[in-house]
Amino acid sequence: MTRDQVQSVHDDIAYMKALAQEGRRAPLLGGSVLVAAAVIFGAATVGQWMMVLGRIPNGGWESLSLWLGAAAVFVIALIVLIRRIESACGGASAMNRSVGAAWSAIGYGIFVTWTALMVFGWRTGDWGVMALMPTVVMGAYGSAWMVVAAISRKAWLNVVGLISYAGAVVLAGLGDPLLIYPVYLVLLIAVALAPGLILVRGATKKAG
Repeated sequence: MTRDQVQSVHDDIAYMKALAQEGRRAPLLGGSVLVAAAVIFGAATVGQWMMVLGRIPNGGWESLSLWLGAAAVFVIALIVLIRRIESACGGASAMNRSVGAAWSAIGYGIFVTWTALMVFGWRTGDWGVMALMPTVVMGAYGSAWMVVAAISRKAWLNVVGLISYAGAVVLAGLGDPLLIYPVYLVLLIAVALAPGLILVRGATKKAG
């Protein structure tokens, strides 16, 4: 091998070593996305609860507009936050890319399920099926947290996943919309807002 070829091999090895070290040092990012999701969809949950209580008029389209509006706001926030995550230290690490892929898949699954239930409600006239969405979301969150816990090797995230799974079962057993939405709001705080804030704090400390 020529000297240039040897140097090229050494450079490649050094680059791969640097990537591996960055991956080990990289903080788990994405907490800000969870905080945004909890705040935006938590606000929509409060609005839906007020509709169920009769304090806000709901002829059907109001509820649809509420959730579509929340989804639109979240997408805008997501675009901004993902750009910040990608430019942050460790944003390109294998761990954070894998975690991002896991949450993206879960998000697509939730959206597709919501769309499918909307189609079912429109076809059958049974809109009560939409009350299953909080259960679907909690089940999806549980799976996401279990995957993230395995990737990041943070055992406490398994607990968050188990809380999400338990919450899904509890929500399914409630049945009464008057109870579903306040309980769902509490669960969003427990499995999205609180862990999201913990991850943001951890990432800030590591960056500092």
